[in-house]
Amino acid sequence: MSTLAEAYDAFLFDLDGVLYRGSDPIEHASDAVTRLRAAGRKVAFVTNNSSATPDAVIDKLRSVGVDAEPHEVETSALTTAAMLAHDGVRTTFVVGEEGIRRALMDAGIEIVDGAPGSVEAVVIGLDRRADYGSLKTASVLVEAGARLVATNGDVTFPAAGGQRWPGAGALLAAVVSTTGATPVVVGKPNAPILRAALGRAGGGRPLVIGDRLDTDIAGAAGLGWDSLLVLTGISSADDAERVGPMPTFIGPSLRRLFEPV
Repeated sequence: MSTLAEAYDAFLFDLDGVLYRGSDPIEHASDAVTRLRAAGRKVAFVTNNSSATPDAVIDKLRSVGVDAEPHEVETSALTTAAMLAHDGVRTTFVVGEEGIRRALMDAGIEIVDGAPGSVEAVVIGLDRRADYGSLKTASVLVEAGARLVATNGDVTFPAAGGQRWPGAGALLAAVVSTTGATPVVVGKPNAPILRAALGRAGGGRPLVIGDRLDTDIAGAAGLGWDSLLVLTGISSADDAERVGPMPTFIGPSLRRLFEPV
């Protein structure tokens, strides 16, 4: 009987709640990634957190014992920037931190700060320094015709000590409730970020591994991909039974990858 590690080509890992919790490594996580690599399997690391650059993600992973390379990392910031560049967007106003700002600039998209008269798109991401002024400017620009784009819709952001802080979705809600605009939301559970992550892993049959039903597992289900819910983060087995969507597999930790299917 084969194991999950033998049954799939590409393993797409969520980060917080799967590989680490805050600044603490999660037991068996580093060993699981190492064993997959040793077996010739491909991995990618995919996160809705738009505040971190890929280099910052790699540094964090390495600090908890997980080896990673830049080409293996897909963030909602990278996916957002690629989408806007593809659509020909040239000017943006950004409520967000270094990750999304750097991704947009690297894609050749201008970020207009201050109080511009117009831009082609307003981009909302996690921003722990956001204030009334920036949300007001974002709303005014959207009402003037700018496209409203969010790196992700996560209402909460997992902070140290188990606290939940307002996430990108909470900031987005302020602009949506002010303007009535319908945003384009890029991150999980939406397909573009997962498709990009699979590309980074080299394609093949994917297994999405996450700790949240509403992002990781729902995203996999929407694409018809298999998923593994690990019980080291947000969602529980009871949540899966009561609320759904139901993952393909459930495990107490990443050791489930090496147990029989």
